[in-house]
Amino acid sequence: MQAPIVIVGGGVMGAATACFLARDHGLPAVVLERDLRYTQASSALSASSIRQQFSTPINIALSAWSIRFLRRLADELALPGEPPPHIGLTEAGYLYLATEAGVPAMRAHHALQQAQGAEVLLLTPAELQARFPWLNTEGIALGSLGVRGEGWFDGPALHQAFKRKAVACGARFVQADAVDFEHDGQGTVTAVRCADGQRIAAGRSVLLSAGAWSAPLAARLGVTLPVSGKKRDVFVVDSPATLADCPLVIDPSGFWFRPEGRGFLCGAPPRGDDADDLPLEGIDHAQFDEQLWPAMAERVPAFEALRVRSAWAGYYEMNAFDHNGLAGALPGWSNVFTACGFSGHGMQQAPAVGSAMAALMAGGFSDAPSLAPLSPARLFGGQPLVETNVI
Repeated sequence: MQAPIVIVGGGVMGAATACFLARDHGLPAVVLERDLRYTQASSALSASSIRQQFSTPINIALSAWSIRFLRRLADELALPGEPPPHIGLTEAGYLYLATEAGVPAMRAHHALQQAQGAEVLLLTPAELQARFPWLNTEGIALGSLGVRGEGWFDGPALHQAFKRKAVACGARFVQADAVDFEHDGQGTVTAVRCADGQRIAAGRSVLLSAGAWSAPLAARLGVTLPVSGKKRDVFVVDSPATLADCPLVIDPSGFWFRPEGRGFLCGAPPRGDDADDLPLEGIDHAQFDEQLWPAMAERVPAFEALRVRSAWAGYYEMNAFDHNGLAGALPGWSNVFTACGFSGHGMQQAPAVGSAMAALMAGGFSDAPSLAPLSPARLFGGQPLVETNVI
């Protein structure tokens, strides 16, 4: 088998790039995905939210481009003779809450976000109470609310829309576990080898977009990527609480919640072991009972009445170097690129990154933000681009 471009990893980042390559540049890729059911893929297990409240300009720009794309998704990814794709985009905003200690950072982030065109308001405790009467503002000194361009959507539906459009434009998704590469000894990869013996020749280039599993693949090329899977539990809860105009709320203690259908999604940082690649099957229900629920009920008294309907866990593909995505050419190789390590914000930035990466690999044009700030070269130059607003 051969293709002009081989993409290793068929999650949302790989599917988006394959879509833009085929649709916009006439380059149909072969996408290698080891599990086309996506049972452990971050794309299938994401809480699928989007925000512009970041601490670095590139992240604000990528999410701003992506939200504009999501608004016109029905047209962008339409297929002849089929209903337009629908992802249930809800722009209800993000609300960050800060104690007195967190006010300087919140004000600094707000100034940057406004300079980048994000529509974000700073709210005093009195203003928070007036806008969200269900919120207990005890201990809160300031809030930061995104009033436009932030919210949530159906991530798996977005992933499938990209995949279907890519296939319709000529891309192929193949179930195969990429394990090694062939190269010419002069820095050019010529083929990808799979565990089942398949060999896929790469006529032009290769993209490593295997999420939390990207580092072992890069290691086969002698490149160390500080990317690993960090398990995060998400709880689906039912409550009689009616929270008018509820955004996605991030408490200073680290927990978060947002509406989801008739209930809510919520989660918190792990309270103990945050080792790499922990099994996804073990949900920390004790964390919910002992830590998360009490904190939620304190912040929103109506959450005293609450019950867990279900729960799941997924991986953040965490970049330990600076919590920012790695997107661009892989150092030391003339035709290998990567898009991984987005540390929890890959789903929301996949449209912009996919468009920009496709243009970079094709030598074409995209009006998406340049990926230059996210170049993996910064790893080896000791120049971190630190993102501090990581949930």
